[in-house]
Amino acid sequence: MSDHQPEGVEDVLGELDDLAAKGEKVRIGDVLDDFGGRSFGPFIMLPALLEITPVGGIPGVPTFLAVVIGLVAVQLLLGKDHIWMPQWLQDRAVESRKLHKGIGKLRGIAHWLDEHSHGRLEALTKGIWVRIAAAVVILLCLTVPPLEFLPFASSGPMLAITAIGLALTVRDGAIMLLSMLLAVAALGGGTYYYSTSEEGGDGGMARLEWVSNSIPA
Repeated sequence: MSDHQPEGVEDVLGELDDLAAKGEKVRIGDVLDDFGGRSFGPFIMLPALLEITPVGGIPGVPTFLAVVIGLVAVQLLLGKDHIWMPQWLQDRAVESRKLHKGIGKLRGIAHWLDEHSHGRLEALTKGIWVRIAAAVVILLCLTVPPLEFLPFASSGPMLAITAIGLALTVRDGAIMLLSMLLAVAALGGGTYYYSTSEEGGDGGMARLEWVSNSIPA
């Protein structure tokens, strides 16, 4: 297992792109081995970032990604030193071609995120703050399944989770504070959105139709 610690989003994507170049598929276990078991930040950030893309519109994907993130966050909350994942989850894989294409679409936002993160207030990414962040991530993950069937609703908590994962990855306390504000907004907005929606199922179909129209033929 590698001890490589990524220092930014572009570093994370670069490592994934290298993995995609080595074979036809990339397993979650391969990513875990490459980044090392101590890289909690990327394993929280990447699945959430993926959900924000059109891939997140596929039924079942947001909930699956929330389960993966939640598993990592629970271990972070418990103060574990290394990430553990069951073998069946490690064996889940994505085609290298699709992964490479997705990475290409994320490089622009990755560069912007790295440009605007500078390791500020680093104390807010250590100690008790890490446990608080993990607890917030778990709470956000729990909101994803019921929101999945409403158009774009699950992207709210996933955006906040992305910010938390980014803060942990680049050790930026300012981003951590911003992510907490996003989490409050996502929890409040998601609750309101879900409680006032009378056609959750139709909303989910609308989102799926939007995703289908967004993907080039």
